[in-house]
Amino acid sequence: MPVLRPLFAVALVVVAFAAEFASSQESRPVPNLITERSEARTSYQQAGAYDPRYDLKTDVVMVYGVSDAAIASLKEWGEKSGSKLAVMTGVAWGGYGDYLDGKFDGVDHWDDAQVKADDQRMQHDPATPYLSPSVAFSNYLESRLRKVVDAGVDEIYLEEPEFWAFTGFGKSFQREWRMFYNEDFVRPDSSVDAQYRASKLKYYLYRRALDRVASSLKEYSLKTYDRPLKIYVATHSLVSYAQIQMVSPESSLLELPGLDGLIAQIWTGTSRFGNFYNGVFAERSFESAMLEYGVMQEMVRGTNKRVYYLNDPVEDNPNYDWNDYRFNYLSTLVASLLRSGSSYYEVAPWPSRVFLGKFPAGSPDATTIPSEYASTLSLVFQQLRDMDQSDVEWLDAEALDNGATNRGATEGIGVLLADSSMFQRAAPTKRDTAVETLDDPTTATANELNSLSDFLGLATPLIKRGIPVDVPVLDNVARFPNYLDQYKVLLLSYDYQKPSGPGLHATIADWVSRGGALVFVDSRKDPYNKARDWWNESSPAYDTPGDHLLTSLGLKADQAEGEYEFGAGRVYVVRKRPAHYLRSVENGNELRAIVESAAAKTGIEFVERNYFLKRRGPYLLASVMTESTSDEPLVLRGKFVDLFDPELKVVDRLVLSPEQRAWALELNKTTDAPNVLASSCRVESMAVENDGNLIKLETTSPSGIEAISLIKLNRIPKSVKINGADPSKVRWDGGTQTLFFKFHSEGKASVEIALRTEENDDSN
Repeated sequence: MPVLRPLFAVALVVVAFAAEFASSQESRPVPNLITERSEARTSYQQAGAYDPRYDLKTDVVMVYGVSDAAIASLKEWGEKSGSKLAVMTGVAWGGYGDYLDGKFDGVDHWDDAQVKADDQRMQHDPATPYLSPSVAFSNYLESRLRKVVDAGVDEIYLEEPEFWAFTGFGKSFQREWRMFYNEDFVRPDSSVDAQYRASKLKYYLYRRALDRVASSLKEYSLKTYDRPLKIYVATHSLVSYAQIQMVSPESSLLELPGLDGLIAQIWTGTSRFGNFYNGVFAERSFESAMLEYGVMQEMVRGTNKRVYYLNDPVEDNPNYDWNDYRFNYLSTLVASLLRSGSSYYEVAPWPSRVFLGKFPAGSPDATTIPSEYASTLSLVFQQLRDMDQSDVEWLDAEALDNGATNRGATEGIGVLLADSSMFQRAAPTKRDTAVETLDDPTTATANELNSLSDFLGLATPLIKRGIPVDVPVLDNVARFPNYLDQYKVLLLSYDYQKPSGPGLHATIADWVSRGGALVFVDSRKDPYNKARDWWNESSPAYDTPGDHLLTSLGLKADQAEGEYEFGAGRVYVVRKRPAHYLRSVENGNELRAIVESAAAKTGIEFVERNYFLKRRGPYLLASVMTESTSDEPLVLRGKFVDLFDPELKVVDRLVLSPEQRAWALELNKTTDAPNVLASSCRVESMAVENDGNLIKLETTSPSGIEAISLIKLNRIPKSVKINGADPSKVRWDGGTQTLFFKFHSEGKASVEIALRTEENDDSN
């Protein structure tokens, strides 16, 4: 009994907690747009002085820069924005002239600049070079960021640790080579071995810098102020860095205890990077974004680290018009929402250029943002706080329409991507790898290499047919137990990347033996197989890392094409270069046939369609694609509010043609009135007074926007007042009990909605 009593007491506490948690979940309104800033669901970054026109009223604002002026502006941002304060600064570049000129430590540091093969510095802008992160630079950055900690900030975001793949010729980097490899410097463009080793060193250097800075700052904050400090890294996706020829620490950041998470910097500028499909080179922003957010979702899966998804309503290139920006923004936004592994968002970098900029830049037709689009964006920024939903599933449109059995989408398929995909991206890659023709399925052209066609050749033919293929990180296979267990079919090639160690293959072999299906597409011809690394420096040595993988699977190193059993699983050996599958419809069908066979052997249904459709709580996310199974529109029936419609009209049907996206609210999934269903304002509070006859809202928003809101009520409204005045537009829908109103916002607004009663009802 002495043992049982405490166990019984613990059980009672657990039951009580579970009941309280369930009750709190049930009492939360759906949607839930009145949340605490402490949840830190949304953020944005902005430099310079505070301006209410682009104060987005997110949970967090990241004030950019570590200059004395930037630090001095923190107080104003804190007082006027109402958001939690953080600081962001660049890691590879920034306003660090005092360091370069020797004012920091009396030593000139211009030799830290990244240098190209022609001995010219790689510039971020005319005055600012990209840096090779020496120990001295880490010390400088830490000293600057200590001032941020002294100012009271407890979150720091370190942006873009980037080393261009085609640099690596500067004095600082040469010194690092001699220390790291204990040998004389070798020009990275002299051989594939030298380029591969240079990239590994670049990968290490930024990992070292971030580890030193984060660990030291966290210790300083606790020792000086007894205040925990959180540090995040803002980084492009692994797909993006490999495409644009950059090297960054990527998944190795997960091993650093001083880092708390990532911002996945994915937006129009990265996702519009051109690529091939069915032999046609074009921008495919939505499909690319699906893969980019997919790999960043997988980057942190199984860890306690958080990833924020970034979207950008504009982009760094100012030469497009608003129609182009809107199309690509909606493409990347919906892709990020379809990747439901995170519910945290950086809603915009540089909102000053979104709300004040004129585009196309320099054109006589340049205009500021259209008013209705500004309203929609502001609404999206607020609605993103509500994406932490437990009811998440892929949907079949027919099931949504008529209650048929939901076939969902084909889950459990992944294309493995390694950090080393960044290591084969610069000279002499094309010289030693590329061919001029498309005749040989085991080779790739320079254009295919430039656009990362070997990775995309395994992923795009599936994404284009509505299969939400995931992008598990190969390096994580050895980091996290059971990392592969959610997959049934995996596609892998070493023609554009290399495994970091032999232990990966033991884990993959174990996964296959327990019933997985591995599709290994590898030509054995990649020149980087000869780069010095574990597979050819071991005993016995292997000609390629793929040879070691196949022997781990009970096959011969040079195993011919075919399907083979291994334990309870299957291995499909394909001796082609993955870029082959992007050259024609027929070639893409070859890959899909293999994957369909592998899926059938593992018991998953291979469902192809021209759209993605997903439910997240009360929301539906949808995207219809071109170059797919058909050009048929997607038709959704029910009671919806299209959140991209600035009038927020309730509709019975949504029709999406190819290249259209939707984010809709399902009214039958919302809870009882009164409730705010959608708003371009942040609803700070809601009160129900006068025996339920008066609803009061306190709201904030960027100043100067046309604010829009949709409220669910249980009775007909008698009047709507905004700061005591009539709104510019009011619409009541009695069938759905929803009230829409619009007004010009100058930042803060008090909304009063009086409801009709028998006493105050009249014919008007």
